[in-house]
Amino acid sequence: MSNFQLGLLISGALVLVAVLGYNAWITHRNAPKRALPPEPGAAPEPLARLEPDFDGAALGLPASADDTEPAFDGHAVDLRDALQLPVPPAERRGGLDPLIDAIVPIAAEQQVSGDAALAALPPTRRAGSKPFAIEGFNEATQQWETPQPGQRYRQFQAGVQLANRLGALNEIEFSEFVMKAQGFADAINAMPDFPDMLHEVARARELDQFASEHDAQLSFLLRARQAAWSPGYVQQNAARLGLVAGAIPGRLVLPAGEAGLPPVLTLSYDSQAAMSDDPEQSAVRDIMLSLDVPLVHRAQQPFARLREIAAALGQVMDGVLCDQNGTPLPAMAMDPIAADLEQLYDKLDSRDLPAGSVLARRLFS
Repeated sequence: MSNFQLGLLISGALVLVAVLGYNAWITHRNAPKRALPPEPGAAPEPLARLEPDFDGAALGLPASADDTEPAFDGHAVDLRDALQLPVPPAERRGGLDPLIDAIVPIAAEQQVSGDAALAALPPTRRAGSKPFAIEGFNEATQQWETPQPGQRYRQFQAGVQLANRLGALNEIEFSEFVMKAQGFADAINAMPDFPDMLHEVARARELDQFASEHDAQLSFLLRARQAAWSPGYVQQNAARLGLVAGAIPGRLVLPAGEAGLPPVLTLSYDSQAAMSDDPEQSAVRDIMLSLDVPLVHRAQQPFARLREIAAALGQVMDGVLCDQNGTPLPAMAMDPIAADLEQLYDKLDSRDLPAGSVLARRLFS
């Protein structure tokens, strides 16, 4: 073999090695980012799971040097310890309320046992698409309550919700409510006092109009700038910010400061990627951060938390915040939204339906 042929062979081999190396680099660069393995000797920490229940401060992240984004070292700092979630103020009422319910007083001719009242309840707790309930007045506690075994009642009330996110109570639903309330009254030998249907339907339409004008559900995309993310990578970084797994694959939530309340925020991504046979090879390019404004008390400052979590995740995961259509959002675009939300909170307060309250959670369900 001549020196010329040998030189060509060596040159070809070098080119082949370069091509293979370049392809390997491109493959590595474009592969989804994976979660970091646990420290040697440390057991991997499972992601806590939370089932959302429908029934003042932000995150407190340390500021970066330029004070424009929260400092976040995804490899060294666990920001869950920085979460100080305030507990909403205690509420003074629950159950049926004339503010959002059409209520029918039901007076029994004699005391009725709680067991008999429970047996007389209709099999379903809805009239059309609206929740329906019956309560008895407990003489000992001076409170209305769902009939309890072992108790005795003389006064009852039946109620149907005037509006929810499916719309206002209509004439057909009110008629169904009347039939169920009358059936209960007949079973316990009591007399109901029904309100005027047209008046209650008009109240329902007015309440539904108010709710429609003051309902806000915000969603923002965090989109990968370059390499995609694996589900494990998303979960690992979200967990450092206090988010825990929800009941649905591909959904994480920031729990409220009190058990049983709806989550402050939700983070969601492709459920198919979350359920993949090999999740670490699944590519996630977008995650959605969402806030259901009327369901979360303003004292928890959920929008401020959303902004800080989005900034922290964007910094460590190399993502850009976008609107729902994928258009990048400058930081200044978030300030007018925050101002509008404060006005919305004020209007809900003025209607005695503060965000996060039992009544607001029922109305905006």
